[in-house]
Amino acid sequence: MSANGVKPAGPSGARRVGDGPLARALLLGLVLAGTLLVLVAPLAAIFHEAFRHGWAAYAASFAAPDTRYAIGLTLLTALVVVPVNVGFGIAAAWAIAKFRFPGRALLLALVELPFSISPIIAGVAYLFVYGGQGLLGPFLEAHDIRIMFAVPAIILASLFVTAPFVARELVPLMLAQGSEEEEAAVTLGAGGWRILRLVTLPNVRFALLYGAALCNARVMGEFGAVSVVSGNIRGQTNTLPLQIELLYQDNNAVAAFAVATLLTLVALVTLVAKAVIERLDARAVRRAGRAGH
Repeated sequence: MSANGVKPAGPSGARRVGDGPLARALLLGLVLAGTLLVLVAPLAAIFHEAFRHGWAAYAASFAAPDTRYAIGLTLLTALVVVPVNVGFGIAAAWAIAKFRFPGRALLLALVELPFSISPIIAGVAYLFVYGGQGLLGPFLEAHDIRIMFAVPAIILASLFVTAPFVARELVPLMLAQGSEEEEAAVTLGAGGWRILRLVTLPNVRFALLYGAALCNARVMGEFGAVSVVSGNIRGQTNTLPLQIELLYQDNNAVAAFAVATLLTLVALVTLVAKAVIERLDARAVRRAGRAGH
């Protein structure tokens, strides 16, 4: 405070950017407007177009055999890919977070590689490896093994693009938790599998569930890589995203939007699952804190 009673300007006396009701109202309005235009409006448009001609037309959109096959193929792909990537994510996260070895940083980079590669590029890469003119193409053809433009290619491409999801959720949490509990279990004579099952996994169960939910949502909505390796064969290699595109190209907008509501519901369920898992995780942390005191 100066001699004339005026508070000097400085870091403590300066007015912070964003202070005041007008600035807060402006920022909040911009966020809400962006959310409505970018997120809410497209979702509302999907359901509006799907139900524009009534429930009967909506239900009839799923009667086509090709659409039913696409739903079944999408579910089959998810049933194969999600458990495999959950197992891969647990193994990769455990190795990266709990052990020190040469090439650890390289392994982490490889796990996150699919995030930096376009799914279409990944699909083309599979063509160069497993396609008829690819690296293994002559061998596969000689043994009558078909991978490209068939279900195995869809599963392989989906495995690639969703590989990092579980590991990316587990690695930061495992690093933050450290290895003290595992080391204590080792001193008590527990083996590796028992430590993983009884010590490590219970501590990361909520992150594991969320990673699996993200993986499932991405598998069911993947378009780029699958469109390259599947061949877009109606009733044979079309997953839900590819079927939606074909229906829209056939000027069957009602059916396209009706099928799109399934993927939209998967995304919404994933968001709800995220909120529930975060709440359960926070509750578990508070309970553990009270028990520690």
